Amino acid sequence: MKSCLQTGRSGHHTKNLLYRQQTTMNDPRLSLPWQTKPTDRFVLKWIKIHLSARITPRLLKMSWVEPWLLTLLSSCIGVLSGLIFACGFGFAGGCVAALSQVLDGVDGQFARLTGKESKGGAFLDSVMDRYADGAMVMGVAVYLARLSLPIPLWFLLALGSAALIGSSLISYSSARAENLGIELGPPTLASKGTRVSVIILCGLGSLVWPSMPILALGYLALHPNLVIAGRLVRAAKASGNRN
Repeated sequence: MKSCLQTGRSGHHTKNLLYRQQTTMNDPRLSLPWQTKPTDRFVLKWIKIHLSARITPRLLKMSWVEPWLLTLLSSCIGVLSGLIFACGFGFAGGCVAALSQVLDGVDGQFARLTGKESKGGAFLDSVMDRYADGAMVMGVAVYLARLSLPIPLWFLLALGSAALIGSSLISYSSARAENLGIELGPPTLASKGTRVSVIILCGLGSLVWPSMPILALGYLALHPNLVIAGRLVRAAKASGNRN
């Protein structure tokens, strides 16, 4: 009986692996340009096209890999990036943040190619992205607090809080507007693609100028909140027109 169960599991594993290999070799979508989102910009777009697209065919050959696993791994690496920033290693934090985005660019395409797209997977990806975003923002704030900058600590904490709130509200306001049927216009430079690109670039740039992440924190504190203010005005006008 035990032998039969082992044989059945082995056969299922082999079939799954053969399916992945056949998908990798024959799926015409793998030869097409990488599908990016309108919100993928700058560094993030380059990462998805040149790095994420290259490793996806190899991951398809691994029968044990699942989309949710890639999502969790990407988010955990994003949180790790924030911790590395907080420990005072800006360049390493930028590198790990880039690695996180490589995997973040894989999970959706991987799910499509394996026929495992689901609303639950999309929800998991959205929620875990918020953890990674928050960890990176707070990591950058702590990184700057560790430096001997001529900036009061309370001001850095205020910037970090504003950046964290603004980044979270960009995604939240987009989701709520979509559910309520409110048109927010085209994607802005406050989207995830731009936010992460700024963090990565400033982290890498800290190797030359250690204080460079202050530019990222300032941008994240200011621009997303200005976009939120604009969205509130647009929503108010839309509500007035309906009345």
